Amino acid sequence: MDSVYNIAILVGSLRKASLNKKLAEAMTRLAPENLKFEFVSIGDLPLYNEELEEDVPAAWANFRETMKDKDGVLFYTPEYNRSVPASLKNAIDVGSRPYGQSVWDRKPAAIVTASPGAIAGFGANHHLRQSLVFLNMPTLQQPEAYIGAVNKLLSEEGEITNEGSKEFLTTFMSAFASWVERHKDY
Repeated sequence: MDSVYNIAILVGSLRKASLNKKLAEAMTRLAPENLKFEFVSIGDLPLYNEELEEDVPAAWANFRETMKDKDGVLFYTPEYNRSVPASLKNAIDVGSRPYGQSVWDRKPAAIVTASPGAIAGFGANHHLRQSLVFLNMPTLQQPEAYIGAVNKLLSEEGEITNEGSKEFLTTFMSAFASWVERHKDY
């Protein structure tokens, strides 16, 4: 793995104190050095409406341009009503259009869902996977990352406090790096 890969991180929670964002930040520090990360903002994207393609909003154009040069995508999301937050689904829709110009096509992806609850975003994780299959994004299957009790996993400084979890999340990031490497010419 000599190549450097530019990875977009999309966080479904828009809260300033988002646990998913804190987890994503902590996990970037566990990743192999050949992964370079950019947190891509999705909160300012107007809701997708095909009629807006006639005069594309600047936020859409900037988002699409940012995503085009990424070698992979890490999605971090909580679960809202057994699915993904509307902001994340909207970003997926904005990036998939106009038809035939999807920024997602063939980009390797992985999903991390995290929640204070025990179910750990299982529903959101699998709902998101359905969209990624349609978008032709090869998505890391194993290890799966459903992180329950995330509110007890991170210190005030945003560090992972449980050694077993830290080891697992390091393994996850290494597996994702290998996944991106494997799909670089897909």
